[in-house]
Amino acid sequence: MGALDAHAARVGQGQTVQFRPSGSSMVPLIRSRQLVTVAPVEAARVEVGDIVLVRVAGTTYLHLVTAVDHTAGRVRISNNRGRVNGWTNHARVYGICTAVDGVPRPRTAGKIRL
Repeated sequence: MGALDAHAARVGQGQTVQFRPSGSSMVPLIRSRQLVTVAPVEAARVEVGDIVLVRVAGTTYLHLVTAVDHTAGRVRISNNRGRVNGWTNHARVYGICTAVDGVPRPRTAGKIRL
């Protein structure tokens, strides 16, 4: 189990977590080792442009929602450099990034699962 899997498990249990992901796939939205806050999410409320903690095809990512299919209850996940990770259902969307280095992310109000 990787670090993102452990964070996803905690968020899936209803906890809000903070961690410092590494990598450059989300620059400039998230730079390597910036502190992110991820809260449990009502997956049906997720929109294009949200950053979510999600499992796609066996891998856990903190990536962008780039398409939403409300009818099928699924979202498409991509990094911020144009690489599409794939589609996944709402049950695999664990959390939404609410802040990066303490700066709130836009449009997260009303999406957090209490």
